[in-house]
Amino acid sequence: MSRNRDRLGNPSPQNAAAPSQPQTQNHGFSFVVPTEFVELPSKGRFYSPEHPLYNKDTIEIKQMTAREEDMLTSRSLLKKGIALDRVLESVIVDKSINPITLLVGDRNALIIAMRVSGYGNIYETQISCPACSAKQKYQFDLNETEVFSGKSEVDNSIKEMDNGLFSTVLPKTSVDVVFRLLNGGDEKRVSEQIEASRKRNRDENLVTTQLRNLIVSVNGDQTAAAINYVVENIPSMDARHLRLAYKLTAPDLDMHHHFNCSSCDHEQELEVPLTADFFWPDRRI
Repeated sequence: MSRNRDRLGNPSPQNAAAPSQPQTQNHGFSFVVPTEFVELPSKGRFYSPEHPLYNKDTIEIKQMTAREEDMLTSRSLLKKGIALDRVLESVIVDKSINPITLLVGDRNALIIAMRVSGYGNIYETQISCPACSAKQKYQFDLNETEVFSGKSEVDNSIKEMDNGLFSTVLPKTSVDVVFRLLNGGDEKRVSEQIEASRKRNRDENLVTTQLRNLIVSVNGDQTAAAINYVVENIPSMDARHLRLAYKLTAPDLDMHHHFNCSSCDHEQELEVPLTADFFWPDRRI
């Protein structure tokens, strides 16, 4: 990541003199908001040619300010589930980029970058040991996250197609499945569908809901009926294969860190939990 301290700031004298341009009084202050370039795990490969990030390696964002903190604590925005989208929209320098169109891995990279620039790279949160369930505070160094750009070819079982699509043949049923990478809008839709099922006292169906949203076609059939039938009836071996295929091809940040329990000495690789205190570290103001 690199800093760019000249991108945002006061208008140039030429622009300031133009009568049609509204002027903002700075009352003697002249703050230049620093910006940085965040590496995109996708490297822009899986966006359509019309997308602003097509074949782009990085995206420029400005550092968070008190204005973005207001968004993160807005009851209205939190209730609607759009607080984080509003923050991303605010910090992304290129306003032609819609945050919900970002691939999930690219969104994660921006979220981590915002947290590091705003509150530092050390993230302390409370977790429960997977072995003894003891709750304890644990520190994660967010600078240790690594970029995973995905693997399009794995033992010839996964093929990369055009327009960000992938194909794989399920090992048990031999069904040819074409799937795509999920973006922020897809992630939100999956959460809404699961929440709707919960409110109706139905099973949440996390796995099948995710599969429905990432599958594009089955044996060339793109109808919802065909996709639903396959999702509901394929053996667990095939469902696992498809989830693994997605994991291997989806660019993202590897946020696994080594965990050592202070109570039972259990050791395990744990993924950094993005809990409510992620943007609100334990500090006194």
